Amino acid sequence: MARLLIVHHTPSPHLAAMLDAVVSGATDPEITGVEVVREPALSATASDVLAADAYLLGTPANLGYMSGALKHFFDTIYYPCLDSTTKRPFGYYVHGNQGTEGATKSLDTVTTGLGWVRAAAPVVVHGAPSKDDLESCWELGATVAAGLMS
Repeated sequence: MARLLIVHHTPSPHLAAMLDAVVSGATDPEITGVEVVREPALSATASDVLAADAYLLGTPANLGYMSGALKHFFDTIYYPCLDSTTKRPFGYYVHGNQGTEGATKSLDTVTTGLGWVRAAAPVVVHGAPSKDDLESCWELGATVAAGLMS
């Protein structure tokens, strides 16, 4: 069975709503043969990454950058996973009240360094997530998970 790892830092109700929508999409009953595993960024390990076939990442934009928790995750897994996870699919979502460009750029930089391949467009939300924003999160989860079906 394929495994989708969702690594997230979810310190706010807005990010919780986005995470719930991503998980709902990834676990849609029409998607079969995919195990969805959720790990907070501060507890996700290199073993979790190596055991997964694709990744979804979620973070707030903090001071124009990804959260410290997600940065810590990447610092922890980067070298142990560098050669073993090349070409694996991923997607991400970012929430911020302003200035999300630095967060998206940092995510693009580190995932490019890892050699991961974007499986879906990022979802970037400013302020309270709208119904359309949550639908985009659902689609992100469903798209990445469906890509793992055999």
